[in-house]
Amino acid sequence: MKQNNLRALTALSLSLFFASCQKDDAVVPQSGTISIENVLDSKPLVQSGTFKGTGTPPVIFPGQSVSFTISAAKNQRLTFATMYGWSNDLFFAPANPGIQLYENDGTPIVGDVSAAVKLWDNGTRVNQAPGMSVTHPGTSEATVKNIKEVTGMDDYGNTYLPASQLMKVSLAYNGNSMFTVTIMNNSGGTANETPFSPGVWAISYVAGGNLLLPEPIYSSGKPTANGLTAIAEAGDNAAMSAYLTEETGIFTPLSPVLVVVYRGSVNPFYKTGENDRGEGLKELAQKGNADILAAALKTKSGVKNVYVLKESVSTVLLPRINGADGGKVSQLLSIVPGDRIAIATMYGFSNDWFFATTGNDIDATQKGDVSAAIGLFDDGTAINQFPGAGITQFNLAGTPLNESKAIEAVPNPNAFTSLPALTNIIKVTLQ
Repeated sequence: MKQNNLRALTALSLSLFFASCQKDDAVVPQSGTISIENVLDSKPLVQSGTFKGTGTPPVIFPGQSVSFTISAAKNQRLTFATMYGWSNDLFFAPANPGIQLYENDGTPIVGDVSAAVKLWDNGTRVNQAPGMSVTHPGTSEATVKNIKEVTGMDDYGNTYLPASQLMKVSLAYNGNSMFTVTIMNNSGGTANETPFSPGVWAISYVAGGNLLLPEPIYSSGKPTANGLTAIAEAGDNAAMSAYLTEETGIFTPLSPVLVVVYRGSVNPFYKTGENDRGEGLKELAQKGNADILAAALKTKSGVKNVYVLKESVSTVLLPRINGADGGKVSQLLSIVPGDRIAIATMYGFSNDWFFATTGNDIDATQKGDVSAAIGLFDDGTAINQFPGAGITQFNLAGTPLNESKAIEAVPNPNAFTSLPALTNIIKVTLQ
C-alpha cells in the first residue's frame, strides 16, 4: 500500500513539474521596441486667404471697404497686399512682419492700425504719374529693381501721400482669438485717389517665439517673387494666392509620449463619452505634461510598465521642417502574449487635443506599423480655438479656458480647419 502511494505521489509531482515548466515557458518575456515619430510635413502659414470688392470688376473703389475674419495667437502678425490700382506696379502692404494683433500682455488690439501699412514699389515697371490715365502694364524696367518703400516720392519724381492717408485698416475683436479685419479705401478726393485691387493675406505660425515665415508676401530690398508681380502690375491675386495656399496647413509638435503596457481589455486612462477622470490626462492634453498621468497609472491594477518618452534635444517631437526628419522616440519593452500597449501625446498647438490608441489599443506582440490604431481626441477640458492660432493655447504662451465636456473624437474637417490623415502626422512602429 505504501509503495503504491509513493508511486502515486511521484507521478503527481512529475505531472505538476512538467505543467509548471510548460506554464513558465508560455510566459517567457519577449523583447520589443516601440517607436513614435512625428511625420507631419509641416507648413509655415497657419492661415491665408484672399479679399476683393463686390462689384464688377471686383476692385475696392474710394469710399468702399472689404472685411475678412482671421484667428491669431499672441506674437502672430497679419500681412496682406493689394495693388495701388492707378499705378504701374505699386502695392499696399504692412511693414514686415505684419500688423501686431495683441499687446505684450495679451490684450487684443482693436481700432485703427493704418500706421502699419506702407506703399511699395514692385520694381518691375517704370512709374508714370499715378492716376486714372496710367497705361497698363506700362514700360518694363530695364533691370528689375528690388522692392522698395515709397516714402513721399518714387524714383521718377512722382509724389504720394502716406499710405495711412489712403487706406484705413481697422481691427475688431470677436472673442476666442478671432478678429474681423476691415480695409477701407480713403483715397477719394486726395491727390492719390485710386482703387484697390483684389488682394491676399496671411498669418505665420509661431514656434519657439519666432514666426516661421515672417515675410510671406514680399521682402524689402529683395526681388519680387511668388506671384506678387501679378498683383502689383495687374491686380491679379491668383498666382500669389496659389503660392500662399501651398504654404498654408498644419504645424504642430507632439508632446513627450506616454506609453503604457498593461493586461486587460480596457484602456486604463480614457474612454470616449466620459469626462476626463482627473488623473492627469488633462495636463497631458492641455500642457503636454504626461508625468502626472504616468504616476497615477503606476498604481493601477493590470498596469505593468509606464514610460514617458522625451526627445533628447527638444523634449517634444517636432514635425518635418523643410524636408528634415521630424522628432522620434523609442523604448525597449519586455512583453508577453496578452499584453496590450496604450499611448497618448498632445497635439501641441491645440487647447486640449491628444492623440491616443483607439478601440482595444495595440497587441504588444504585433510587429510593424501600427499607426492605424491612433485617433485624435478632444479632452473636453478647455475651450477650443483654431489649432496653432489660439491666444489661450498653452504652447503659444496662453492659459487654457476651462470647460467640462465628455471626451470625443476630433472630426476632420473640424470647426476650424482640415487635417491630413492622422497616419501622416504620427507614426507608431513595433519591432
